[in-house]
Amino acid sequence: MPVRLVVTINAAPGKGAELAQAFRSRCAEVAQEPGCQQFEVFQSVLNPDKLALLELWQDQAALDVHAKVNETRAPMPPGLRAGTGEREDYQYKRTR
Repeated sequence: MPVRLVVTINAAPGKGAELAQAFRSRCAEVAQEPGCQQFEVFQSVLNPDKLALLELWQDQAALDVHAKVNETRAPMPPGLRAGTGEREDYQYKRTR
């Protein structure tokens, strides 16, 4: 069953656009992973220092592989994020 992740990310004050830009290459890279159906970052219109990362994975196994691959990736540039963010996992059931 598909797994949807919604991750809220707070940028350091005034760094939202820079953090969103830093995610561009990461999103393109992750989108190529097996089982990845969506991996996109959105920047809030009301609060430019708030980002939402939307992920959709074919199943939990694909997400587990992604988590292991993530452990080998270089971190985002320092000073762009504030805090650790918040992650919510959902079972993806299309409602329309």
